Amino acid sequence: MRFATRSSPSNRVDAVDALRGLAVAMMVAYHFCYDLGMFGLARWSTADMVTQAGWIGWRTAIVSMFLTLVGVSMALRRARGVDARGFWLRWLKIAGAAALVSLGSWVMFGPRFIYFGVLHFVAVALLLLRASSGLGVAANALLGLAALGVAALPGRAACDAAPCNISGLYLHKPWTEDFVPLAPWLGPAFLGLALGLLWLKRGLPVPAALVRLAATGPVRMLSVPGRWSLSIYLVHQPVLIGALMGWRALH
Repeated sequence: MRFATRSSPSNRVDAVDALRGLAVAMMVAYHFCYDLGMFGLARWSTADMVTQAGWIGWRTAIVSMFLTLVGVSMALRRARGVDARGFWLRWLKIAGAAALVSLGSWVMFGPRFIYFGVLHFVAVALLLLRASSGLGVAANALLGLAALGVAALPGRAACDAAPCNISGLYLHKPWTEDFVPLAPWLGPAFLGLALGLLWLKRGLPVPAALVRLAATGPVRMLSVPGRWSLSIYLVHQPVLIGALMGWRALH
């Protein structure tokens, strides 16, 4: 059975938006936990969240979902015939948002500012995915596996400093609030592109059970934040941090 999207000007696929919305919800929840630790309002600390397996696993799942969907979305945009102007307008929005994140994090965290976080990564990945989107399923799957394999190589102290450390080949992780290096994270992005191309090649088939699930209220609600993921990414932390600062001031 094929997945029938609801009519919309952008011809978006609700299932993809819903998955992205789920990732957005998990991201907001994760950052709320991080902020509680930062303000000393929880039993855990921010150090726990970057060293303990459970917290690391949760973050890895969130980032992997986002970046896989970046690849899937690139395949869908290619199938819709999005022109160069449309691509570059979207890219400029993401690159501009990444610059705002760097600026805001510099004000908030000083030397621990975010210089290559998830949006910086996406801006670079989109260029690479656009270049490889015509190579086909197998080539992009191999590129994804290669990125994962590179990340398994021993780190080098020579790559500890920026900009070399964005390769992912560093020995010591940089002291920054968010860091998404090219390896291994190009892995999910390229694999997502391969998955999207394969999905398109097979005519977007989805099992009947998933079609029924996509029609339910909760899943349809998730598609809304999925369509506004960039805006939510930019505003959720200032809102959460501001609310916690206000709460602490009143108590």
